[in-house]
Amino acid sequence: MVNNTELIQHPFEAIVIGSGATGGVAALTLAELGIRVLVIEAGPELNSKTALGKEPLNTLKRVKGIICGENRIQAQHPGYWKANPALYINEKDNKYKTPLEKPFIWTQGRQLGGRSLTWGGITLRLSELDFKAARNDNYGPEWPINYSDLKPHYEAIENLLHINGNADGLAQIPDGLYSDPIPFTDSENIFKEKVISKLNYKVIHSRGFGPQNKNEKWPDSSSPGSTLKKALMTGKVEILANHIVERLILNNDSNLAEALIAINRLTNTRIKINSKLIVLCASTIQSIKILLNSSENIHSKGLIEPSGKLGSFLMDHISTCRFFSLPIKSKENNKNQTLSGAGSFFIPFGNDLDNETYINFIRGYGIWGAIGRFDPPSLLKTLPDTKTGFLIGHGEVLPYEENNVSLSNELDQWGIPIPNINFSWKDNELNMVKHMNKTIEKCVNASGGEIHPLHELIKIPLLKQISKNAFALKSDPPPPGYYVHEVGGARMSMNSESGVLDRWNRLWQCQNVLVVDGACWPTSAWQSPTLTMMAITRRACIAAVKNQPK
Repeated sequence: MVNNTELIQHPFEAIVIGSGATGGVAALTLAELGIRVLVIEAGPELNSKTALGKEPLNTLKRVKGIICGENRIQAQHPGYWKANPALYINEKDNKYKTPLEKPFIWTQGRQLGGRSLTWGGITLRLSELDFKAARNDNYGPEWPINYSDLKPHYEAIENLLHINGNADGLAQIPDGLYSDPIPFTDSENIFKEKVISKLNYKVIHSRGFGPQNKNEKWPDSSSPGSTLKKALMTGKVEILANHIVERLILNNDSNLAEALIAINRLTNTRIKINSKLIVLCASTIQSIKILLNSSENIHSKGLIEPSGKLGSFLMDHISTCRFFSLPIKSKENNKNQTLSGAGSFFIPFGNDLDNETYINFIRGYGIWGAIGRFDPPSLLKTLPDTKTGFLIGHGEVLPYEENNVSLSNELDQWGIPIPNINFSWKDNELNMVKHMNKTIEKCVNASGGEIHPLHELIKIPLLKQISKNAFALKSDPPPPGYYVHEVGGARMSMNSESGVLDRWNRLWQCQNVLVVDGACWPTSAWQSPTLTMMAITRRACIAAVKNQPK
């Protein structure tokens, strides 16, 4: 931890805003290049015992959060029921606006480690097909970078994090550097064999982190358990917790950032912190919010953004979920295995979709699933001699200018404008979901399983009444934000007229400010985005140090 006197007496060469997945990579990359780094985190610095919590206290906190209205929106996400609910922000104190007819689920984590503490731990690479998708369908922009630009950084991150997975040789989901894959359950092997033989769909091991090592304080997938921990060990990195970044301050020529204003959330006092380099890793919407509040339209010596696109083209993955039962064979191992990022499977279509089902949309999707990894005790199962499985489709969402983030006239308790989030699914996404549902049905039928509502699989009192209001269990797709894969809003671009950032993630008019979290994405692709965000962060930070403006 640092105090205000240290900030004045020992100025930092770089400031990283946010301490989650990208913030940890930024801090580590800069520190290893010899840069003195300050990481600013809006929430507290917790020890692992407090951050992760334990049962049954976590369950009691979940119930309290819903009854008191502190977590009613975020409770829609399955992760809320797995993690310590204290890792999800208090919605009463951290408001945002949406049109009544356009709900958006904004899941936030305000503590050291951010949302990396609730991350599912799936690590998929994007392919060249994703970076240049517009060449095939003439919709939207291409990325100003390609797969080869990120490949060495993918490799560096995978080596650092020790990812589990398998090399499958598929163009739509490039192979990485992996430790051995997490074995399939017996039921998953049956599912795989039947889906391949009957439908000729690829079924592969998921790629990511296995279950948490009980000997480790923090999950390996979290920044406090990996990148941030290593960054602090360099001696070049310090943490300023409980400080909210309000805005950036530019120099007199408005071409470089010279400082930022941070608010101590415990005392409500403001401090100006100078730095030669500022890296935004606050998460997509928070980073957009900081940039919008730094605009010349609001503050003198403010940010000039020539494209007028800041806040526009917000995206998220559209998703759909189905639960199903699969009969157990007599010799099958009935013991559950743990669900994790790598302990699961993928049917990675991408754009290589089954065209026997009518396709009236562009881009593609993948299906994530698991069987026999979260079954309840036998007494709570309605269908004996079966295993419970799920299939979740998540697909690419096109960039639409009208899907955006702006600032409202209402101020939060720290005097900062709260964001307006205006986002809705369009016909392309809704048509894609229909195709996903048909594909999921074909997979379950081919495997010999049966699709059921969750309350028909598990005997829990009032589950039917509770689940009927759960977004994930409805026939329609959940609202935007549900999948916690929001990207876009400050996109990278070929030129300053078409986007906010250049190909090195620098603001076009202020090149000592990097935006490396999901806000920088021009298109959403279909894969889980976190690994790509981390690779982008490493690439941008290395380039910034080698070519830092004078």
